[in-house]
Amino acid sequence: MHNPLRSEADAFRWVVVIGVGAIAVIVLTLLTRPVFGVVLAATLLGFGAGVAYRSSRGSLPHSVVLTKGRDGRHRLLVVANETVGGGALLEEIRNRCRGRDSEILLVTPALTASRAAHWASDVDEAIELARQRMELSLIEIGRLGLKARGEIGDSDPNVAIEDALRVFPADEIVISTHPPQRSRWLERGVVERAREEIDLPITHVVVDLSAEGVAED
Repeated sequence: MHNPLRSEADAFRWVVVIGVGAIAVIVLTLLTRPVFGVVLAATLLGFGAGVAYRSSRGSLPHSVVLTKGRDGRHRLLVVANETVGGGALLEEIRNRCRGRDSEILLVTPALTASRAAHWASDVDEAIELARQRMELSLIEIGRLGLKARGEIGDSDPNVAIEDALRVFPADEIVISTHPPQRSRWLERGVVERAREEIDLPITHVVVDLSAEGVAED
C-alpha cells in the first residue's frame, strides 16, 4: 500500500500544499471573522507542525500496529533476505510460535546492488532471488508444523516493514541479519530505526550462514 510520505521530498511537498491552503483559509477568515480566524490559525499551524514532525520521523504506521487481531491468533512478522533460510532464524520462529495458534508473514525485501540499479529498474534478478529464498524458507517453516505465507517487500527493509504492517496486524516482529561485520542492514541502522518507530516487540536474530555451512549468494 503506497505511503505518500516515504521521502523528505514528498513530505516537503505535502507540507507546502497544506501550508498554502491553510494560509488562504486563515486570510479569508481573518477578513470576515477576526476572532474565529485567530483560533483557526492556531489550530492549523499546530496541525501542520505535527505533520512535519511525523514526516521527518519517517511516518511509520503507529496507528496500524494498534489494530490487533481479535481472534486470539498470534501474528508474527518475519523480515529477512539473504538469511531467510538460516537455522537460527527458523529456530527463533519455532520458539516464538510454540504452543500458540500462530499466523506468520514472511517478508523478503528485494535487494538491489546499488541505488543506480534501483532507479534503472534493474531489479528483476533481485526479485527472483528473493522469491527463491522466500519459497525455500516457507517450505522449511512448513516442516516445523507452522503455517506461513510470504511476500516480496520493498528494497528498503524499513519501508517493507511499514507496508506489511498496513495489512498484517502483527503482535511482534523478527528481523534477521548477517553478523555485524557483514550486515548492510545493521550498517544502515534498520533494526534501530524499527525499534524507535514501531510500538511492537522486535527481536533481532543474527544468522551466520558460514558457521551453519550454508553458501551465501
